[in-house]
Amino acid sequence: MVPESPLLNTRWVLHTLGDEVVPPTENYSAPDLLLKLETNSAEGNAGCNRFRGSFTRSGTEQLSFNRLLSTKMACPVLPTESRYMSALGATTRYQIKGDTLRLFGTDAVRPVAWFLAGRR
Repeated sequence: MVPESPLLNTRWVLHTLGDEVVPPTENYSAPDLLLKLETNSAEGNAGCNRFRGSFTRSGTEQLSFNRLLSTKMACPVLPTESRYMSALGATTRYQIKGDTLRLFGTDAVRPVAWFLAGRR
């Protein structure tokens, strides 16, 4: 059994957006997410652009992202980046099982995105 990874201060690497696995790319970093406890900030890499903002946790497993700003470099993975940023914006709840983080929007069954702790 894999021990549960903490939500905060863990580098979460994007694995799936909706129902589609996000494949690794040769020239770009894997999209990731880091929620920092000390500053209540969210930051990460969306593919070729970096983003930063804040997050709010309220209640059991409730999570939302606020004012996420990103750099605006053009690159071939922009469609995936756009979907990733939309998924973060739609997040209302999270679930951690072992080393897997799932983010949910209004659909409580199908995650908008899921991540693996610190690896691809």
